[in-house]
Amino acid sequence: MTIQNSDSIPDDRLRTAILEALSADARTASLELRVGVANGVAHLAGRVTSLELWRLVETIAARTPGVRGVVNRIEAPGAPSPARTIHLDIQSETVIDSGCEE
Repeated sequence: MTIQNSDSIPDDRLRTAILEALSADARTASLELRVGVANGVAHLAGRVTSLELWRLVETIAARTPGVRGVVNRIEAPGAPSPARTIHLDIQSETVIDSGCEE
């Protein structure tokens, strides 16, 4: 997941943009998810039925213009535990979420 350098977009506008993007995709439109944004970082929670949907929701949120990073706490079969370790690679400005405890 990449942390994007961008002009600061208010968190409430980013949240609305993410929700609109999820609603616009037929694969994610009917999902009941919780989306929050703090300091440009999207926080996702809820449940989905597959790892593919888990990844898709994260990708849609990450590609939303202005989103600096994503914390994916969605539960799905085969997905990493929501309490997983998140690593920050400061040099490349990339968030690396390995999905496993170290």
